[in-house]
Amino acid sequence: MHYAGHAAIVTGGASGLGLATAQALAALGCKVTLLDRNEEAAMARACELNGLGIGCDVADAAGVEAAVAQARSAHGPARVLVNCAGIGVAGRVVGRDGPQPLADFERVIRVNLIGTFNVLRVAAADMVGLEALPSGERGVIVNTASCAAFDGQIGQAAYAASKGGVAAMTLPIARELARFGVRVATIAPGLFQTPLLANLPQDAQDSLGAAIPFPSRLGKPEEFADLAVHIIANPYLNGETIRLDGALRMAPK
Repeated sequence: MHYAGHAAIVTGGASGLGLATAQALAALGCKVTLLDRNEEAAMARACELNGLGIGCDVADAAGVEAAVAQARSAHGPARVLVNCAGIGVAGRVVGRDGPQPLADFERVIRVNLIGTFNVLRVAAADMVGLEALPSGERGVIVNTASCAAFDGQIGQAAYAASKGGVAAMTLPIARELARFGVRVATIAPGLFQTPLLANLPQDAQDSLGAAIPFPSRLGKPEEFADLAVHIIANPYLNGETIRLDGALRMAPK
């Protein structure tokens, strides 16, 4: 799919992987809407991209429906959706104070898995009704999983479950939407320079980077954006989850 003039929605678009992807899509001529729970940051970043920023809880059904409607009103129905919104909360199943609070597990699943599906279902409903492009495509959806979906560490049960769910639903949704010309793919990033890791001391960041076979460093958000852009452009990429991790395979802890 070509980019210029098409509307795109990026969740978690105010920072990290989402912001880098929104910047890349805007540079290619997309009309970009940033959804983020930090409304002030979303609006500020969107202003820089001549786009639209909306404060939104991706796991809230009515909120997402309203946000997508607002984006549709401003830019037209989106042909591109990139889901980057997510959280990471570590916790052992059985800790010093007993079993992990169920609310902690539910919160991660709600944001990472339910939130991804929630935005996807609403955006896809618009995409399937669009006129097909000359390629036969009507839209592209790119989700974000994690290498933790495949080799999650101790303390990552909730996070791994949420990202494993994102990876697992990629193929069935791609198969369902194929008849409409809507593609679905997922990126499973490893350790990236996100705001969460940026708060760690530099020596800790260097230590994490050294564990990655090659290149032995943290991934750059721009590298995630590059892959997202390629998935959108390559019409034969569909139904796949792609690891982007420098050959990292995480140890148990």
